[in-house]
Formats: sequence, C-alpha cells, structure tokens
Amino acid sequence: MRRFAMKALFMVLNLNRTERTQIDWDRTAIIVSTAVTLGLVALYVFGKSTARW
Repeated sequence: MRRFAMKALFMVLNLNRTERTQIDWDRTAIIVSTAVTLGLVALYVFGKSTARW
C-alpha cells in the first residue's frame, strides 16, 4: 500500500508539472488585451491633458 501511495503521489506531481509548461492561451489573451486597453486609455488621457486632441 505504501508503494502505491508513493507512485500515485509522483504521478500527480508529474501531471501538475506538465500542465505548467503549456501556455494558457486564455489567460495570455486576457492579460494582453487588458494591457492594450489600459495603454489606449493612458494615451487618451495624456492627449486630453496636453490639449493636442
């Protein structure tokens, strides 16, 4: 029973490690779109504050 528990533990640890090496495209897309939106808002505020637009 003890050997089975160790094998199960190592299998779970290996599965978690392989999932981390893959890129989570949903999270990446959300982060990039949020950064772009914040950049555009910052540019708009900067443009309004300098009265160039």
